[in-house]
Amino acid sequence: MRKTTPVTKKTQASNGHASTDRLDRERLSPRSDLSEEGTREIAAALNGVLADVFALYLKTKNFHWHMSGPHFRDYHLLLDDQGEQIFDMTDPIAERVRKIGRSTLHSIGEISRQQRISDNNASYVDPGEMLAELREDNQSLVSRMRATHEVCDEHNDVATASLLENWIDEGERRAWFLFEITRQGNPDGH
Repeated sequence: MRKTTPVTKKTQASNGHASTDRLDRERLSPRSDLSEEGTREIAAALNGVLADVFALYLKTKNFHWHMSGPHFRDYHLLLDDQGEQIFDMTDPIAERVRKIGRSTLHSIGEISRQQRISDNNASYVDPGEMLAELREDNQSLVSRMRATHEVCDEHNDVATASLLENWIDEGERRAWFLFEITRQGNPDGH
């Protein structure tokens, strides 16, 4: 039986970052027929998507909790549904990273370093502004997922690409709903 030494800060300092990554990868990784470079690039892209998914989930719930105005019930329920759909992506994304033999996000700190979707900590946001901001954020997430899909295509990772295709469709649907709600129609409703 092979004896392993736990990786400590002292071990990391003496081995260097690359050695630590290699040791962690050997201990945690299932084998994949994807290339080393491919799994590294796909995992990096997926972890970025995961960070944005968590950021969008929390912003959606924030706006759900702080919604007000004459359309409160409709918007409150819509954002609850959208938040649930967004959260449902988190586990499959993280598990996909692990399936290809890489490490996924560990903490809120990692999320904040990788997210592109900005937080909104304002004490009050107009309902229309909330919905417009979420529409833009969903569109941004879709763009990031498309870029990740391209990385998957480059490395022939059809499984991850397939998952992304469904999530892109869901993201476009969320953005469409938010667009229609915030669209300024003419007096007859069109």
